[in-house]
Amino acid sequence: MLKEYETVFIATPVLSEEQMKEAVAKYTNLIKDNGGEIVHEEDWGLRQLAYPIQYKTSGFYYLIQFQAEPSFIDVLETQYHRDERIIRFLTVSLDKYAVEYAEKRRANRKSKSEAAAPAESEEEKSEVEPVAPEAEAPEAPEAE
Repeated sequence: MLKEYETVFIATPVLSEEQMKEAVAKYTNLIKDNGGEIVHEEDWGLRQLAYPIQYKTSGFYYLIQFQAEPSFIDVLETQYHRDERIIRFLTVSLDKYAVEYAEKRRANRKSKSEAAAPAESEEEKSEVEPVAPEAEAPEAPEAE
């Protein structure tokens, strides 16, 4: 029986964009190759850490929500331990309420990004439109 899980890992900040994509691909492929199914992925980007880890004060955060067999979690976490690019990770099992909350959070995020997109295009249009020069007001006579 497949259970729903969410894993967040922090990769070392010295990785290039390409190396980070390789690390993400490694773990998504590991999940898929072991009979799991990716539900959602989020790249949180480079963020400050709450406290230094291995003398590093920032890291690349990445979240993967997936369905897999419970026995697979040990395999995944063993791979995290062996990978020197990963400085921290956390994998949690999601109950039905957490799954519902995650779906609602994604829907809210999607609606906010869609609402922001038309507003940005309207701003761009207003910047492009030529502004008519203002009519000069007659000067007031100087007081003597």
